[in-house]
Amino acid sequence: MIEKIEITQRFNFKRLNRHYECFTIDFLNNSAYYKISERGSGDKFLSESSLCDDSWIDILVDLRRRMTSEIHRFSFEEADKFLVEFNELNLFNDFVSEEFSYFEKLELIYSCQIIIYSSDNFEEYTFKNNFPANWVRFGEILNELFNFDVLHLNYQKQMVTPLFYDVGPDGVYLDGEKLKIKTIEFGHYRTYPYDIPKPRLIVDFEKKRIEGYIDKNLSLSDEELISNLLAKYHVYMWIFDEYHNKSNARDPDDLEGYDWYLEIVFVGDVIWHIFGYNDYPDTYVHLGHEIIDITGMDLLELNTIADGDMELFEKFGSEKLE
Repeated sequence: MIEKIEITQRFNFKRLNRHYECFTIDFLNNSAYYKISERGSGDKFLSESSLCDDSWIDILVDLRRRMTSEIHRFSFEEADKFLVEFNELNLFNDFVSEEFSYFEKLELIYSCQIIIYSSDNFEEYTFKNNFPANWVRFGEILNELFNFDVLHLNYQKQMVTPLFYDVGPDGVYLDGEKLKIKTIEFGHYRTYPYDIPKPRLIVDFEKKRIEGYIDKNLSLSDEELISNLLAKYHVYMWIFDEYHNKSNARDPDDLEGYDWYLEIVFVGDVIWHIFGYNDYPDTYVHLGHEIIDITGMDLLELNTIADGDMELFEKFGSEKLE
């Protein structure tokens, strides 16, 4: 018999603006509640300038507002109905968990951990991208029980994960249609001594502007070049573990190094986001080298990567690009 279900969700938005929550459903006491509060700055946002996009702010404000001390009650009949439907879902049948920790060298926009406690044991499932097949239906029966969107399926439609989107080397697709890029923002900053994160490069496809290390109007040839580079080096795929071989294989030489983030916002305010703690996806260095060849500038700041790490990036990146 299931006694308790814990749903821990983590959302990573612009730099230090993050949200953590754990929603606990207690079937022994017919109640549910949040038991993990915010980490970070509460309702305050990190002071930032020249943001390429603020689509994430409304999402983050609502996520944080939902975190209250309210106890959600339900009846025995409602609990029985939910548990019957939950068992029929076979939500984690043949499901393979991904690695999950509260500190990862490469962080994605969304990750989740589910723990199901029974009278004689518990089961734990974690994922960042390989959503269970019936995840949307699970969210629907939770909504029926509590009358609100526990899994934030409404906001999942604004975040690039495989739940609603097809992600390939050449782009992000919804129902077979490739999403158009609205803005790109890249930041790279030293962690010790601490430097306030701020964008190093912003590309605005709507305003036809590039700002930051490069300041110029965005031409059609620039747009084509950027799109080709994103596809050539499989940048959209960086959110998948298969492009994290270097970071999984070895810690960086310089642990007092640099953090970075990359955000792509598509038309319709759909957000693709990844950031790293002194480590990078496998093809990052290859992309950086070509950008140096094109611009004469080390825009991805490859000079901050130690030689030993660079050798591994060259190895794993080359394997991906073959």
